[in-house]
Amino acid sequence: MTASDRSASPRPLPKPGILDIAAYVGGKSKIEGIAHPVKLSSNENVLGCSDKAKAAYRDAVDRLHVYPDGKSNALRAAVADRYGLEPERLTFGDGSDEIFALLCQVYLEPGDNIVQGEHGFAAYAIGARACQAQVRFAKEPNRRIDLEETIKQVDERTRLVFIANPANPTGTWLTGEEIRAIHAALPPSVILVLDGAYAEFCTDPRFEDGLALARETQNVIVTRTFSKIHGLAALRVGWGYADFGIIDPIERIRPPFNTSIPGQDAAIAALADREFEAASVALVEQWRPWLAQQLGGLGLTVTPSAANFVLVDFPTTPGRTALDAEAFLASKGYLVRAVANYGLPESIRITIGREEHNRAVVDLLAQFVAQ
Repeated sequence: MTASDRSASPRPLPKPGILDIAAYVGGKSKIEGIAHPVKLSSNENVLGCSDKAKAAYRDAVDRLHVYPDGKSNALRAAVADRYGLEPERLTFGDGSDEIFALLCQVYLEPGDNIVQGEHGFAAYAIGARACQAQVRFAKEPNRRIDLEETIKQVDERTRLVFIANPANPTGTWLTGEEIRAIHAALPPSVILVLDGAYAEFCTDPRFEDGLALARETQNVIVTRTFSKIHGLAALRVGWGYADFGIIDPIERIRPPFNTSIPGQDAAIAALADREFEAASVALVEQWRPWLAQQLGGLGLTVTPSAANFVLVDFPTTPGRTALDAEAFLASKGYLVRAVANYGLPESIRITIGREEHNRAVVDLLAQFVAQ
């Protein structure tokens, strides 16, 4: 579509490429005929959120008529204190998703490209395509980001490389050594974006959250979210840490009031509740290996995960597929996530639930594979 084509149209038209973007589709939350399904489709924290965060949210009710602090200064100080970071090198977003979109707006022009894993989070590609940039997908041997496959996709027009660690929807992860090797292989002009949405759930000593790498380099940004470990998905608060040379241009175009007063206050309270955070990690560490072992015992393949979910493979036999399994579980009141849109048509993703949820999922899938 050319500019003249758009001006000749009887109605306003978006710029080229926008209508070719597949809109993001979240995990299902409703089942017809079932009032309160068990939702294990969106990797939410099944423990809810901290009581301290709830109290902070309620206490914000008398300030709903005023604008929030556009710089999130109190939250900025809390995050900086918790992680030992420089406050001026932080940015805050409407979830980490907004930070991805802002990065794309700042750094991408038509003809530029980003690189991400072939099973990478959809928000990366959506943000790039909205800027008329190309998306290059690196192969993921064993469903893991690979150094050689990633660098193979990088060229002189690459501006951003996105890596979620641990990854969604696979749950696989890279060691600190592997992340540093990828960074070392990138040109200085390429920004490495380390999406740490699930970082708190990976407790292996070889794992690094990337903050130290971002501190000592000029082309790394680490993003985090309050949606997962802290259970504040409804409030949409995320943050990023990078060299000031990356943060400054983001701050120049960031919407001024993109995080709310209740969101900021609840996030500050959540950061201070270490007991809730520890309980959330403990639940996942207890039931993630159990769920993987039990599902493996049913003859299903489970991808090793370091996040708060597992990815389970099903055969391609009609009646036994991942979509069939998703539908079967839904018929029993359990929502999980088929991930064909991530290039994994044989898989479903199951959020780690409470004990009763996990046991029920195993029992139901035992019925499914036996029928």
